[in-house]
Amino acid sequence: MIDDVQPTIEKYPATLRILHWVRAVLIIGLIAAGWTMTTLNDDVTSKYDFLYPLHKSFGVLAFLIVLTQLALRGQSRLPAPAPLPAHEKALSHAVHLAMYALLLIVPLMGYAMSSSYTQSSGVPFFGIHLPELLPKNDDRFRVFQFLHKTLAYSLLALIALHVVGALKHRFFDKDRRTDVLPRMM
Repeated sequence: MIDDVQPTIEKYPATLRILHWVRAVLIIGLIAAGWTMTTLNDDVTSKYDFLYPLHKSFGVLAFLIVLTQLALRGQSRLPAPAPLPAHEKALSHAVHLAMYALLLIVPLMGYAMSSSYTQSSGVPFFGIHLPELLPKNDDRFRVFQFLHKTLAYSLLALIALHVVGALKHRFFDKDRRTDVLPRMM
């Protein structure tokens, strides 16, 4: 028997599972809130007094959760990869990498957008105003705004692909070992 072989685990550690689902709810809520905010008329005062500050605060929270998840993933024992066909394994890996990249980039673009907009009152985090590190510049704001919106919808598309993949493995694959959902429950 080899001493350095660890027994395999079937589930992700509880902390990572909890953070995964909290983050999932936050991201879906942030995308829904972002869509709602941008469709409301500018004369709706709650848009600027309530929705924007909450969206920014929860966006910062989501960013911090992703950083925490990444740090914990690097220190945790994780389940072995599911035995997927090579093309599905490559797609799964690419989707996960792209999702994590966007989970970091989208809030950074939101921060840059709020920080650079000349009419913005800053970036609140549940009552604490974060420092604005970018100069006020409405031309840059429009670039960050475009990126924030476009990348948020790209993230939504990847989330949909992620969910469809998990459901496909759960309900349509003949090999039950590809069912990855129980590992995250």
